[in-house]
Amino acid sequence: MTVTFGQDLPQERPDGDERAALFVPTANIKDEILQTLRKGAAVVGFGNHDRTVTIYYESNRFNEPHLAKWEIKARKAYERLVENLPTTSKMTTRLDYFEQVGYINGKGITIRRMDSLKRWLEYSDALETAPESESVPWTPPAPPKKINLGGD
Repeated sequence: MTVTFGQDLPQERPDGDERAALFVPTANIKDEILQTLRKGAAVVGFGNHDRTVTIYYESNRFNEPHLAKWEIKARKAYERLVENLPTTSKMTTRLDYFEQVGYINGKGITIRRMDSLKRWLEYSDALETAPESESVPWTPPAPPKKINLGGD
């Protein structure tokens, strides 16, 4: 399978609500990179001008219950990427090690290749963490509660 460097791949680090790519590993990936990512990881990133990709990933290494679902892992990785936070869960690597399966931005996830995502999650024994649909909107946080301090 040949992976091409297409126009759909976001270039440069996104900021705010701009989109980043969602990736899954391909059969070409080197074993040491796959071991670093860990099975079931959510991988987000962008293309670089030298035909590599910069990726941020979240694999829930410490089995935190709130990171059980794949889309929550993707969101956490996206937040690290956008904020350019210091992390060991990032790398720059060859594009042919990954297949782009969709996009993520500040409003949610759009999956274009659900079969590839499910294949990755099935390989990872994590199919139950897959999103229920191709579109996963983020729920905005609840507004803060008003506190009446005046005794009225």
